[in-house]
Amino acid sequence: MSRHVIRPVLNGSETEVAVEARTTLAEMLRTELGLTGTKVSCQAQICGSCTVLVDGRPVSSCTYLGVDTDGREVTTIEGIGTDDELDVVQKAFVDAGAIQCGYCTPGFVLAVKALLARNPDPSMEQAKHFLDGNICRCTGYEQILTAVLAAARKIQQGTNTPEVTA
Repeated sequence: MSRHVIRPVLNGSETEVAVEARTTLAEMLRTELGLTGTKVSCQAQICGSCTVLVDGRPVSSCTYLGVDTDGREVTTIEGIGTDDELDVVQKAFVDAGAIQCGYCTPGFVLAVKALLARNPDPSMEQAKHFLDGNICRCTGYEQILTAVLAAARKIQQGTNTPEVTA
């Protein structure tokens, strides 16, 4: 099969990568670019573990083709926060105890980033509805929803230190 050279903007940096037309975005990220934070589980757009942002919108990278990111902005979990300072959503997840095994966490965090970019003050029901494509088999969802609302409060206040209230 022939490979196509594409140039997405990956985590804020222009990137060039050659991929086959059938290569999924998840495969491209993990295999071609060495970004293993994106997890793959169902490979059928059901679990949300592979969620990344393309032009700010959450997509299931397990079925989204890598070639379709040419010229587009792609954000993975590696593109938010740093080792020294977590992103406000990442910190809210930690503080709320919304992480157990952690496999689904990157997908949830990126979905929450997209939600809060669109709706900085979501209700509990709006958060539940937006995250219905993400599955967690460990935590239940109470801590995750607590983290969403804590991150929203901190973003509204302009700080990066979420105050978690159960």
